[in-house]
Amino acid sequence: MSLGRPRNHGCRITDAWAVDGMRTVILENEQLRVVVLVDKGTDIIEFRYKPRDVDFLLSTPNGLRNPARTTLSSPTNGPFLDFYSGGWNDILPNGGPFSSYKGAEFGQHGEISLIPWEYAILEDSPDGVAVKFWVRSVRTPFFVEKTLRLLPGRAALMIDERVTNEAGEPMHLMWGQHIAFGRPFLDEGAVVDVPARRLLVNSPMPNYEPRLYQPDAAFDWPNATSPQGDPVDASRIPPFGELKAQEMAYLAELTDGWYAITNVRRGLGFGVRFDHTLYRYIWYWQQHGNVAQGYPWWGRMHTVALEPWSSYPTGGLAEAIANGTALQLQPGQQITSSMSAVAFEGGARVTGVSADGVVQFA
Repeated sequence: MSLGRPRNHGCRITDAWAVDGMRTVILENEQLRVVVLVDKGTDIIEFRYKPRDVDFLLSTPNGLRNPARTTLSSPTNGPFLDFYSGGWNDILPNGGPFSSYKGAEFGQHGEISLIPWEYAILEDSPDGVAVKFWVRSVRTPFFVEKTLRLLPGRAALMIDERVTNEAGEPMHLMWGQHIAFGRPFLDEGAVVDVPARRLLVNSPMPNYEPRLYQPDAAFDWPNATSPQGDPVDASRIPPFGELKAQEMAYLAELTDGWYAITNVRRGLGFGVRFDHTLYRYIWYWQQHGNVAQGYPWWGRMHTVALEPWSSYPTGGLAEAIANGTALQLQPGQQITSSMSAVAFEGGARVTGVSADGVVQFA
C-alpha cells in the first residue's frame, strides 16, 4: 500500500516502515495488527487484538536489536538470545543450544531466525492482504517459503509454509514455531487447553531453579507433581507475582493439532491450529515472576511459550536425531505446513480451534 495514499479501511498492508534499520511488513484488518520483521527471520513482533488493544506476545526488556548492527558475532550463527526480543520466531534446523551436523555448526535455535528474508506483497485490497517471504539458509541447503494472509472482519492470521531440501543428500532438521506470550496478557494468569495425553518434563538444567514440576518425569496431562511432591495442575498459569519458578516441558501424544491460552479474568485468548502429524510436540517453556538471574534475563522475565515443534527435547539437532524425533528430507523433498492463529473473546475452556480460526468452547 502506498505511503502517500494510505487506505484507512478493510484489510491493509504496508512495507513503508523500518525498525532499527530492519525492513518491516505490517498487516491489518478491523480486528488484528500483525507486525513482521523481514530482516530478522520474519519474526512476528506484534499480534494485537484491536478491539481490546492487547498484544498477546512477549516483548523482552532488551527490546528490538538488529543482528546486522553489532560486532558481537555473525548474524548467521550468533547467539539467539543476544537478539531475542520475544514474539513468534520460525526456527530451523536446530532447536536448542549449540549443535553440529555434517560439518555445520549451529548456535541457539540456528539458523533462519537471525538472517534477512526476501518478500513480495501478493495481495493488497480491502478484501484481503497477503505477503510471501522466502529464504535460503546459509549453513544448510534448505529453502523456506512462507505466506501470511488476513481476510476482512476476522481475527485470524493464516500461515502457509514450505521447506525444500535442495541438497543432493538426505538432510535432518528440527522445525519449530517459537510463540511466547507476555504481560499484560499474562498478568492475571491464564489456562491452557490442548488435546495432549502426556506431559514430559525436561531433566535438570544448569541455573534452572526453582522448577515448577518434578524434573525428568512424565505425567498424564494436565496433572503433574511439584519437586516437593505436591499435585500441580499444569494447565493453570499463575498470575504474575504469585510464585517464582522456571520450567521446560513438552506436551506429547497430541490427538489433534491445536491449543488455546485464555486469560479467564479478561475473557480474552489466543489460539493456534496446526498439523499435529508434522508438529508432534508442544514445547512448554515457563518463566514466572522474574526469577531467572544472570544472562540472559537478569531477573526481568515473565513469560509462557507454547511452541509447536516437530521434535524434542531442547537439546539440539544431534539429540533429536539420536532419539528419532528429527525430521529427514530426501534430496528435493518438500514438507508443508498450514497454520492459523486467532484472537478470541470468552472466558470458558476451549475445546477446539478450526483450520479457519473458529474457536469452540465447552
